[in-house]
Amino acid sequence: MRTFFTAESCKEAHHSALNPQSWLQVERGKLPRLSSQSSSASIESLIKVPQSPILPFFKPVDYVEVLAQIHEELESCPPQEQSNLFLLQYQVFKGLGDVKLMRRSLRSAWQRANTVHEKIIFGAWLKYEKQGEELVAQLLTACGKCEKEFGPLDVESHIPFDKNVSSQDRALMNGNDASEYVIFKIGDEKIVCDRQKISELSAPFHAMLKGCFRESLSETIDLSENNLSPSGMRAVSYFSLTDSLLDVPPNLLVEILAFANKYCCEGLKQACDRRLASLVSSREDALELMEYAVDQNSAVLAASCLQVLLRNIPKCLSDNRVVELFIHANKQQLAVMVGPGIFSLFCFLSEVSMNLNSSSDTTAHFLERLVDFAENDKQRLLAFHQLGCVRLSRKEYDEAYCLFERALNVGHIYSVAGLARLDSIKGEKLLSYEKISSVISSVTPLGWMYQERSLYCDGDLRRKDLEKATELDPTLIYPYMYRTASLMKSGNVQVALAEINRILGFKLSLECLELRFFIYLVLEDYKAALRDVQAILSLCPSYKMFEGRVAASQLCTLVREHVEHWTTADCWARLYDCWSAVDDIESLSVIYQMLESDVAKGVLYFRQSLLLLRLNCPEAAMRSLQLAWQHVSSEHERLVYEGWILYDTGHCEEGLQKAEESISIKRSFEAYFLKAYALADSSLDSSCSSTVISLLEDALRCPSDNLRKGSKQSWKCLC
Repeated sequence: MRTFFTAESCKEAHHSALNPQSWLQVERGKLPRLSSQSSSASIESLIKVPQSPILPFFKPVDYVEVLAQIHEELESCPPQEQSNLFLLQYQVFKGLGDVKLMRRSLRSAWQRANTVHEKIIFGAWLKYEKQGEELVAQLLTACGKCEKEFGPLDVESHIPFDKNVSSQDRALMNGNDASEYVIFKIGDEKIVCDRQKISELSAPFHAMLKGCFRESLSETIDLSENNLSPSGMRAVSYFSLTDSLLDVPPNLLVEILAFANKYCCEGLKQACDRRLASLVSSREDALELMEYAVDQNSAVLAASCLQVLLRNIPKCLSDNRVVELFIHANKQQLAVMVGPGIFSLFCFLSEVSMNLNSSSDTTAHFLERLVDFAENDKQRLLAFHQLGCVRLSRKEYDEAYCLFERALNVGHIYSVAGLARLDSIKGEKLLSYEKISSVISSVTPLGWMYQERSLYCDGDLRRKDLEKATELDPTLIYPYMYRTASLMKSGNVQVALAEINRILGFKLSLECLELRFFIYLVLEDYKAALRDVQAILSLCPSYKMFEGRVAASQLCTLVREHVEHWTTADCWARLYDCWSAVDDIESLSVIYQMLESDVAKGVLYFRQSLLLLRLNCPEAAMRSLQLAWQHVSSEHERLVYEGWILYDTGHCEEGLQKAEESISIKRSFEAYFLKAYALADSSLDSSCSSTVISLLEDALRCPSDNLRKGSKQSWKCLC
């Protein structure tokens, strides 16, 4: 989830806060400089710690128990239920923030999908999750492997043609002595048809032309009142003789589809359905033809339209017609459009919409539909909680309260945090405190519970709750940031710095780096401030500071004016030192500075990606890897970067193949390291360890710039 939901009550007025633009002008000398004391005080006033957000995720009290239960159900449930279980598993991993496991669950849901509609939904979801990874598809194609999730599904092959329809219809013949031909009159035009062939189209036509109806003895039958044009009837006649609709234009196919449905001509309907489906190529086609597909219950056409729309996400959600199609369709219409995958569809649509704008009407409508089509308690608690988060962000407090309450009642303990926030907004902090205390006393307490309760008390009670939150879950960033800000306000700047360093020592967070940046400004340690802002830009080049008002790149330029310029040689020397000391943030900063010069960028971006992976920042690492690939300087280097890109997106075998190709051109540390890494991760055989060690020893014998020895030696220890 790219969007967080913060409670209204977290907003505080800081009328004395310094305008960041004014501060920039002061530092550039355009305005008179403030005194050191007032400058520090002004910067301190910018240090704000908002309340931790209520996340729109499924967050069970016991992740292990829930995951074990899902695993057990997967082993015993019928095949048609497996994709929904993998979707639930995806939601659990989403709450944990593990992107790699989330994608693995989505892929499993796609692989186990029991209907073409579910295949389309999960395939489109995978495509959406892999935005920006088109290079991966190219590399897989070059390896001789086509990743199916990236390509459109062959809908027709997943909905078999019923070949028995025609033979059943033909078996309806009888020995009536009627004329060999029949003339159908439509308006002023007459279409001569083969009576026998038309009678074979369906039981109603057989009864009309070969049965006991008076039309069976008539040579001319008026079909003017059937909304079929003369051209359409000629196409029907041609189909009765050839079983082909190949050259029929779309407007006639729509007529024929309705006609076939009315007269139960299943063979004609199937042919028409598939022919129309093959013509769907754009959003406009899909929107126009989906209406006919729903009206005529045309499964192939509906699935083809659905695929075109979903593969155009998120762009197509800016089209109100697409949004209205999904939010206004009733259950019967949705059954034609998406089969049994209605919950999965709205789960996907609501997630995309939340990423685009968590407070929009579209997001609320999609989540309302998610609530409507939830079939069990796990699905309901997710839908209730997510819609509650959206209602909270839209300040629809009464509706949000009811939704969080319903989520809590079906077992989602985390939703009590939403109830507590809403009580606090109403001025009932004591009630909020009691709600969280009740949860703490009734289940095994977790860090987030104490963190949440700390919002509704002060002084020693708040301090103790935050300490307990850190004890139970050291990865929560709010307690560190709150303690740091409090220490800053009391003038204990060095102690505040030590506090924020506690979490930055094991977890990289943009918010924590930004807070430490401000501390260094107070201390006028511009060298350290520059390091942190350059690390921020390595993680997120578009990041904005001062509550989103000033680009980090702008502050970087400003602070650099106060730091002695480093030559390329200085940068390399500093990089050796901080790499050897495993100072990853300093290493990121130095590499960021070096990338602004004319040095070989490919290898620097590659090292940047390794650092980011080590710091558990996979999205930023992938961006750096792709930049390394774009700035490659040799063929063997290109193969290594392609191998890492493939490996990091879950394609170990192809990554291994790239490593071997690179080694065949030139023996290098990078290639051996990739091969060892991919082999260690892809093999469960304990004997693999000796092979990995051998590969790392080969890497040691390759020329090295000494930046890599730590990585190699640590790998040998692990093996």
